[in-house]
Amino acid sequence: MNKLIVSPSPHDENYVKTSTIMLNVIIALIPALAAGCYFFGLRALLLTAVCIVSCVAFEYGCRKLMKRDNTIGDLSAVVTGLILAMNLPVTLPLWMAVIGSFVAIVIVKQLFGGIGQNFANPAITARIVLMVSFPSAMTNWVLPLWYKEGTDAVTGATPLVLDSFRGTTEEHLMPSYMDLFLGKVGGCLGETCALALLIGGLYLAARKIINLAAPVSFIGSLFLLSWISGGDPVYQILAGGVFLGAFFMATDYATTPISTKGKIVFGLGCGIITFVIRRFGSYPEGVSFSILLMNVLTPYIEQMTRTKVFGAKEAQKNEG
Repeated sequence: MNKLIVSPSPHDENYVKTSTIMLNVIIALIPALAAGCYFFGLRALLLTAVCIVSCVAFEYGCRKLMKRDNTIGDLSAVVTGLILAMNLPVTLPLWMAVIGSFVAIVIVKQLFGGIGQNFANPAITARIVLMVSFPSAMTNWVLPLWYKEGTDAVTGATPLVLDSFRGTTEEHLMPSYMDLFLGKVGGCLGETCALALLIGGLYLAARKIINLAAPVSFIGSLFLLSWISGGDPVYQILAGGVFLGAFFMATDYATTPISTKGKIVFGLGCGIITFVIRRFGSYPEGVSFSILLMNVLTPYIEQMTRTKVFGAKEAQKNEG
């Protein structure tokens, strides 16, 4: 005879493990990593390996030092290292990549309690710290391998810098839409190939790992604002780290809103801030800064967009 068991919700036990989610993110980033290795050589793979290994090592050591259960098995440190590598120039000295891994894992993640308790995206914060600390190394972009002329690498401007040539005699130096879409441009290891990032993002959406509300509102708002301001909206969304940020960082579970409304607000905020920085700021890229700023605002967005509990009534104000 079956017993009637009364227990609080949720009653669905078919939950997805953290390691499963992280494994899917790793799979989704493989096309971008493969594109980075194809365009920039095996140095891209070496930099990625250093970031991943150092992130895992820092997480293991930090958890050991704090006498807490080790969490390297959930693969979150691997994902942090992989996303951090995607945000770095291929020429970055390896010791700087290790410093970035330390900032991401120890300072941003573990000192706030570990996975799910950090207020900001670890990889983005680490990139900004490295950018402020080592601006020369973090802006040393190399062009794809076929631009080499008997040298190890040829440095060049990113598409967003080249966008300033529009309307001048040097406009011919700007890459085409197809070059931007396929990744035949200079930039960070994993942000240049929009096609690879789009494949990864759609894979995550198909697997229901991410909700497309934030990416669509992010990319859409940037596209719309660029068009209204008289810019080239297609160029703006294909250049820089928009696809990487929208699909892989603006969808982070711990640092972005839970509700669909909240995700839309978050994406809109990212798009608006990115546009403002690119249009009026001295720095050509604004994706990382926009996501970090919106991470800080996430608790307020959650409060604004939280769903009303069914049957709940607003508290009556005391009169008299």
